Amino acid sequence: MRTTTAAVTAKGHIFAMLDVDGDGVISRQEYLARPARAAAVLGRNGDDPLVLAALAAHERVYTSMDADGDGKVTFDEYAAWAGAGAFDDVCRQALGSLFDLAGTEVDGTLSRPEFVRLRVALGNRADHAEKAFDALDTDGDGRIDREAYLGSIRSYVIDGASPMAETLHTGDTR
Repeated sequence: MRTTTAAVTAKGHIFAMLDVDGDGVISRQEYLARPARAAAVLGRNGDDPLVLAALAAHERVYTSMDADGDGKVTFDEYAAWAGAGAFDDVCRQALGSLFDLAGTEVDGTLSRPEFVRLRVALGNRADHAEKAFDALDTDGDGRIDREAYLGSIRSYVIDGASPMAETLHTGDTR
């Protein structure tokens, strides 16, 4: 399978976002802090079943990413791992669990305020989150569907392009 320049760039952006301290590796602590940080911002406590599911899903992703099991994921390790198989096998569940944390309804959608809160909790700027919402709300009903959200992220990881990421001039998918 040929990797496009856009896909390599997307992987670089995602890696940089996950490498919170900028030391060139994604540590287990950095990665597993994501669902905990999102839960706190979204007003969910640690014993909430959705928080526990998110933590478990993120643990599976990290274990899958860390090919040599040393607790540090380098860019080369990440780039070799990231793709359709990894997304479909483990990332979809982890990212979906974050989406679920943000929802107040159990209908598989997020409103604009819920979506923006989630994206800001994950490190996006609010104006980027607003633009991403507009790009994903193709029917104008004021709701973002879980599958459309996950599909957009999948497209970015695999092809380096997605409706959500294209609204962000930096390509930041957080």
